[in-house]
Amino acid sequence: MKLLPLALMGAMLATPAAALEPLSKEKYVNDRLIAARIADRIRRTCPSIDGRILYAYGEARKLKRYAERKGYSRAQIDAFLDSKDDKKRIYAVAEDYLVRNGATADDPESFCRIGRQEIQKNTVIGSLLVAK
Repeated sequence: MKLLPLALMGAMLATPAAALEPLSKEKYVNDRLIAARIADRIRRTCPSIDGRILYAYGEARKLKRYAERKGYSRAQIDAFLDSKDDKKRIYAVAEDYLVRNGATADDPESFCRIGRQEIQKNTVIGSLLVAK
């Protein structure tokens, strides 16, 4: 068995952190943030559905720990969360989802219908909501 030179071993060990994709491309993180935005829009628009705020806060903390365990620094996480471009992108994807599923701005019941479906299906979105 050949031994790797020390410099090559060091480079290999450093590769995972250096090879991290930008948080804006990390699917799990983005999917959860989009789900949270959708749930927020539903709870704000539908009078018969509330948000599970404490649960959502706990999920946000778990998501931050997930990113940290993947190797993202707190500075990278904060920069991503503070990014106006990323926020616009996440909001746009959430709005597209709502529209594709029948939500219309002048019909709160359309948001309620989506919310009830998400709760019934026990999706990530539904887990952040509760019917009144």
